[in-house]
Amino acid sequence: MGNRRLKGNWHIVALAVAVSIITVLTSSYLIIICYILWLGFLFYRRRLGAMLLLLASALLSFFLLYIPAIDSSSFISESSLPEQNFAGRIVGPVEKNATRTQFTFEDYFTNQNFSILYFPKEKERMDFSSHLKTGATCEFTGEPELPDPSTNPGEFNYRYYLSTQKITHQVYIDSLQDISCAGQGTLHRFYTLRTNMMTYLDERLSDTTSAWMKGLVLGDDSAIPEETIELFQRWSLSHLLAISGLHVGLFVAFLYFFLVKCNVMTKEKAQWLIVFLLPAYAIIAGGEPSIWRASTMVICFIFLRKAMKRFSYTDVLSFVFLLLVCFDPYLVYHVGFQLSFLVTFGLLLSQRWIAKTSNLIIQGLKISFVAQMMILPILFHHFYTFQPLSILMNTLIVPYFSIVIIPSMFFFLLFSPFPIISLLDKLFVSLQELLLTILTFFDDNFYYPWSTGWMSIEVAIMYYGLFLAFMYLLQNGLNKQAFLLGTLMTVFVSVVIAAPYFSPYGRVTMLDIGQGDSFVIELPYRRGVFIIDAGAGVSFPEHIPTKTKYKRIIQPYLNSRGIYEIDALIVTHQDVDHSGSIPYLIKDYNPKQLIISDYFQPDRASIDLWEQEGLVVSQVKKGDQLRLGSESFHVLAPMVDKGSPNENSIVLFGEFGGKSWLFTGDISKEEEQELIDVYPSIEIDVLKVAHHGSSTSSDEVFLTKIKPDYSLISVGRDNRYGHPTNEVIETLEKIGTTILRTDDHGAVQFIFKEKNGTFYKFLP
Repeated sequence: MGNRRLKGNWHIVALAVAVSIITVLTSSYLIIICYILWLGFLFYRRRLGAMLLLLASALLSFFLLYIPAIDSSSFISESSLPEQNFAGRIVGPVEKNATRTQFTFEDYFTNQNFSILYFPKEKERMDFSSHLKTGATCEFTGEPELPDPSTNPGEFNYRYYLSTQKITHQVYIDSLQDISCAGQGTLHRFYTLRTNMMTYLDERLSDTTSAWMKGLVLGDDSAIPEETIELFQRWSLSHLLAISGLHVGLFVAFLYFFLVKCNVMTKEKAQWLIVFLLPAYAIIAGGEPSIWRASTMVICFIFLRKAMKRFSYTDVLSFVFLLLVCFDPYLVYHVGFQLSFLVTFGLLLSQRWIAKTSNLIIQGLKISFVAQMMILPILFHHFYTFQPLSILMNTLIVPYFSIVIIPSMFFFLLFSPFPIISLLDKLFVSLQELLLTILTFFDDNFYYPWSTGWMSIEVAIMYYGLFLAFMYLLQNGLNKQAFLLGTLMTVFVSVVIAAPYFSPYGRVTMLDIGQGDSFVIELPYRRGVFIIDAGAGVSFPEHIPTKTKYKRIIQPYLNSRGIYEIDALIVTHQDVDHSGSIPYLIKDYNPKQLIISDYFQPDRASIDLWEQEGLVVSQVKKGDQLRLGSESFHVLAPMVDKGSPNENSIVLFGEFGGKSWLFTGDISKEEEQELIDVYPSIEIDVLKVAHHGSSTSSDEVFLTKIKPDYSLISVGRDNRYGHPTNEVIETLEKIGTTILRTDDHGAVQFIFKEKNGTFYKFLP
């Protein structure tokens, strides 16, 4: 058929770039092989011209080299640079709040980006940051440091994240007065306008309405309560909190209606104004990839219409995709970028099927179905969970936001100077309270997520192959075949989710939660999941447990392993560094029982929570045997009430992977001596060193008697207690045990099959 024109086939070129991106991100060439075979098939069937084949192949090769590769394994070293002089300019917005000032700085000498951080002194009141402006040229002296890497499986890797923003190091500044800056860039005016608008909204509106307006109009959701954001995330509604194509479409429609229908401008002038205003709005609204995609597509369609050219939506989307990747290749690491293009591409491919019905409810359900199915592998890969009922929830909530909430935000902005805004404000607060009440009800009663852990690229390719074939059959009216393929796809996803239940491997994981303990035990074939202790940090000066370690470490690990239910929580004693995260686990993972000692003294709040959740609480003492799943634990202590939480710690003996394990909580040398007196023949392969390596524990007589091959120490880096002490380390080295500690090695895992197992360190 000869060479075909590019018109109508830009998606093939865009797919070549997407294949290059996936290859760089995953270091897997499987998808390239599949893509080349697909191109060859199209060319053989004469559905692809030679010119298009050549262009796709050229871009495939070019973008393999153009997309920056970021190897997470290269971020493990703790090296830092010496103090140096910086001279360059501020790029991006200067973020300021009560606790810190932060901005990105491009150094002229090294051509690198640095994240500059300043934390105000406790009694500091004056603002010395007025000279910090986007585009300003600055000079200062500082010592670049590598950001902390992730030290646990599933944990968010902040060092890797900064690298995807082209930032290699952080620099902490003692005083903003030490930074000499002059001038400003054009973008500074936009960021200043954004800041002034947020201040204006805070002054004119209630806290609730202002928070939602800043989120839905200006792209800043920091004022929306954390529990609300988490609620939207659990139900895959977080896209409503980010400026996206929906918001841009409503912004354009609102502006066009106001300008044209109110005879302010002609259609021609209104279109030109939109072309100039959309980039400005994209910057003011936070500049997320989704808003740039939507804005660029609108601008492209306006220009095409003026040029009397007709292109398909798929062609325009493909062209915008190529344009944005060429402009900033680091965008491909942005989850919002990935989700935005995947959803839009899926909806465009499915538009004929969606348009087959005129019923708006059915259309909404179809759109929600396609959108959620397109992003399923991304959700599993990044967040490890998916809520199937979110398809229905999106069908109900998205129209509400599209018709009521988001348009009202722009109207509120228009009417904010007038007294009527007070009435509108109260009405909006009532509506949002009703919405959150309904969502909370569903969350409490119908939240049954799929948890699969991390999804491999091979599984994702197979999924997309099945889903695209399924949608092709639906679009062409082959409903019976589509039903059969849909059934196969459901079975496929179910098998992926159920994979841990077919795995003969078990694992014992000592999580690195800093100064505290948390062990997760997973039996083969998922016959049981148990957690021994789950510590938390404390806030200052209140000294109450915080949720940080749970949200940052424990929950991501459990989700990454596809764990959605816990068979037993074992709390050795009530100190916060061992029990502080237990309430969150009880609420989120529905444990079948909580195991504490006879001498555990819970507070009133804990008792109320246990009763509210209907939790089975078992109290144990010396001589008890715990049958958990297919394994047994023997309780060796506490023997008597010592009157102290540490000394009353539960001591557990168990066997995993052909090795005997002893979990000792925070017992002291006195309890260690009692153990070898009562159990004189005890020998241990793996010891959880008591009390984080404190000198009050780990007596040499005790260690020599039990002869552990491996000693595990859960301890915080540079902790103020000096744990583990040199005395304990020397004693452990003297008996020849292998020492594995979280401050040096990160999380430590023992992966076993039947009677054999191996220890693995997360950090080398």
